Amino acid sequence: MKRTLSILVLIFTVQAVFAQSGNLDNNTLNIIRSNYSQKAENDIAIRNALTNNDIRNLALNRDVVGKETHDFKYKVKVKGITDQKSSGRCWMFTGLNILRPQLIDEKKLSNFEFSTNYLYFYDMLEKSNLFLEGVLKYHDKEMDDRTVDWFFKDPITDGGVWNSFANLVNKYGLVPKTVMPETYHSENTRWLNNILSSKLREFGLELREIRRQGITGKKLQSAKMEMISEIYRILVLFLGEPPTEFTYRFVDKDNNILEAKTYTPQEFFKEIFPNYNTEDYYMFMNDPTREYYKVYEIDFDRNVLEGKNWIYLNLPSDEIKTFALNSIKNNEALYASCDVGKQLHSAEGTLDVNNYNFEALLGTKFKMDKAARIITYDSGSAHAMLLMACDTDKDDKPTKWQFENSWGSSHGHNGYLTFTDEWFDEYMFRVVVNKKFIDDKTLKLFDQKPILLPPWDPMFSNDN
Repeated sequence: MKRTLSILVLIFTVQAVFAQSGNLDNNTLNIIRSNYSQKAENDIAIRNALTNNDIRNLALNRDVVGKETHDFKYKVKVKGITDQKSSGRCWMFTGLNILRPQLIDEKKLSNFEFSTNYLYFYDMLEKSNLFLEGVLKYHDKEMDDRTVDWFFKDPITDGGVWNSFANLVNKYGLVPKTVMPETYHSENTRWLNNILSSKLREFGLELREIRRQGITGKKLQSAKMEMISEIYRILVLFLGEPPTEFTYRFVDKDNNILEAKTYTPQEFFKEIFPNYNTEDYYMFMNDPTREYYKVYEIDFDRNVLEGKNWIYLNLPSDEIKTFALNSIKNNEALYASCDVGKQLHSAEGTLDVNNYNFEALLGTKFKMDKAARIITYDSGSAHAMLLMACDTDKDDKPTKWQFENSWGSSHGHNGYLTFTDEWFDEYMFRVVVNKKFIDDKTLKLFDQKPILLPPWDPMFSNDN
């Protein structure tokens, strides 16, 4: 009894000292070891398993494995799986995969893909220009200024969001994949991203020095022109040079060869999609850390200097689902983005909040809700996919949904991912909807002046 009391006194004393100093000194570590020794015997089997196996295999919830079907009441007619390979261009593939089925049906083709390499080239060129202009705008700020630090910390990536896609196709049009095929570095973008980032940091420092010397006007623009020309050259070496004009002819699924025509990329885009207007599409976000029914704009969250920033209306999840279901019922897939890594069972092609029971395996609770996960950077939108199917109950309320992914047909369920309605609530963030599927009251909310948010906010990472 006396020994037990002595140990308790020691524990309380050490805890009091630790609370004051915060140091992991020997006494504190001894208490931690003593506390653990009481649990060690029960942890032997778990430790042996974890040190020799993938945690997902051990935490996999067998009660849900194989229970989810991939059948849906409402499903958009899509045209097959694409593959972004080792790149962050999911947002680009998703934007194009909305358009592909329309062209394939219109021209009666067996298959067709647009050139993502073409758009990737101009995306990186425009982002480089945006970075240099941002450096010039804040040249009078010190390097540790929050905005300057944000620019230099991550000058360029191949990630993006819906407005990035809209900015590119409106300015540069589209070309078929055969006109500018993928290269090794368009499909494996890490090294090009790294090299461009290093070069842009170097150019950024040079521009700051030039501007701080009081040089403006033609001399400043000439210096910047040399820099952006060097970026263009590097991009050509990695990706090839994009066409300003090309000749192309469609061959339909019956091998009928249509007349060859010469196009600019902009002419090609306008001819095949004469009624497509990016202004008809509105982005919704479910971000419980901010007030709903307000419009927000993310500063510098764009790729083209004169293009549009990311602007969205923040709505409760259930209201976003209503618009998404309207679109799917009318055979129009949607751009959507989510935290795809959370509770993903790749082999089954499912996303379910019950797929893995880490709490039972580890004997600890994970208590954060969606808002807490956002503000602590534990969760955020990381990947864009095509939202193209929904199943509903007898009252027509959604029970599950499906993505068309861009990781190739060997991932997930033949390239598709099925997710529960509960998973939608927890890990879906962005959905882009055609205005014809949105009620007038909600559309009117977009008339309000957007609240400008900083580009480093935890919610606003790019889709990769």
